[in-house]
Amino acid sequence: MEVYADYHTHTHHSHGQGTIRENIEAAIEQGLEEIAIADHGPASHSLVKLGVEDAVTLLEIKKKVEKYDRLYPEIKVLSAVEANVVSLEGELDVPNFILKELDKVLVGFHLFVKPASWRDAVGIIFNNLVLEQVGIKQEEIRYQNTELLIKVMNNYDIDIITHPGYQINIDTVTLAQKAAKHNVALEINTKHLPKKEYIKKAAAQGVKFSLGSDAHKPKRVGDVKDSLAIAKQIGLTADRIINVK
Repeated sequence: MEVYADYHTHTHHSHGQGTIRENIEAAIEQGLEEIAIADHGPASHSLVKLGVEDAVTLLEIKKKVEKYDRLYPEIKVLSAVEANVVSLEGELDVPNFILKELDKVLVGFHLFVKPASWRDAVGIIFNNLVLEQVGIKQEEIRYQNTELLIKVMNNYDIDIITHPGYQINIDTVTLAQKAAKHNVALEINTKHLPKKEYIKKAAAQGVKFSLGSDAHKPKRVGDVKDSLAIAKQIGLTADRIINVK
């Protein structure tokens, strides 16, 4: 199997260090045919802001992406976002009218975000960072996390769920079943490699996968060798992975 695309790369517009051009040139050096610029949505936040300035910035990035797509005919450059879940109702930090303008929509369940309300902050952040870690309400939190991502798929037309299960407890089987139904790929993230057993459980549900570098530096663009190795080890074929051939 040969990887021809990396749909999960970040630039200086959010939490990355390189420019769009640098990511593109790194992708070309790796022999890729497609690259997506998927900066973090505006709700990404820790002690400092990690995401794009606001959702409209994604449209400005899209204009730059379209320019570079013309400048580099040897590679397809796609506009994208790694949107954040910000409410218990499955709302994202990017409105639908902007998502529909992008080529790829990735969604990550991140704990370092600015939620829509205090209630959402408790459900998304406190429950996972505090209660779940000390063994309180673990089954309830696992169910809620899984349902939240299912609500996102019901609410929006998305392409990829990034690093499912990273920092959060989810029901892999249920999520994979729903993702397969919605034609949403689950990412095997090279930066945050999942356990093989979880990928096997997901694969048994018929869901497709995406191999993502989660590159925050140009030199990491296209670096999905560890994800590809795991995919091969568990017997995934090219038709089950959206960015290999």
